Amino acid sequence: MKGITLLLVAVVIMAGVVAFTVSAPLHAADSAPIFVTTIPPGYRDWKLISVSHEAGNLNSIGAILGNDVAIKAYREGKLPYPDGAIIAALHYGHLPSAENNKVFGQAQSFVPGAPTNIQFMVKDSTKYAATGGWGFATFVDGKPAAAESMKSCFPCHAQAKASDLVFTHYAP
Repeated sequence: MKGITLLLVAVVIMAGVVAFTVSAPLHAADSAPIFVTTIPPGYRDWKLISVSHEAGNLNSIGAILGNDVAIKAYREGKLPYPDGAIIAALHYGHLPSAENNKVFGQAQSFVPGAPTNIQFMVKDSTKYAATGGWGFATFVDGKPAAAESMKSCFPCHAQAKASDLVFTHYAP
């Protein structure tokens, strides 16, 4: 009788271990991150997609860059963007250039001021399935922005569904 009890206990323990092992990856997939937490290496060497100017409270100018996968998709007009595409937005305040305006003879020139942030969109349709296949990131002074501040990224970008959640158009 003692042997059967030990065998039953062993079976129950083993069943619990198997159940936990099988369900752990399923729970991990449910809580997959939607935010990118590391700056993609080499982004400063990527090609220019376009430039931007955002007025109002943002009051910034920016350079929109893409890695080779993103640039190829832009040039081919390929939507949705393929996995591996990464888009970077380097944002700066802007200031009038007294030096340039002196040459032009009037106030008309603006130059980048202090950097405000760097934003990334990383396409991985499996990892970021919950956010349209894109992971979002904002870095200020090289550090990831608070997750709370990132919660508005996907709802805002979801409005650009026709362009696979990407606002920037290619400026050849």
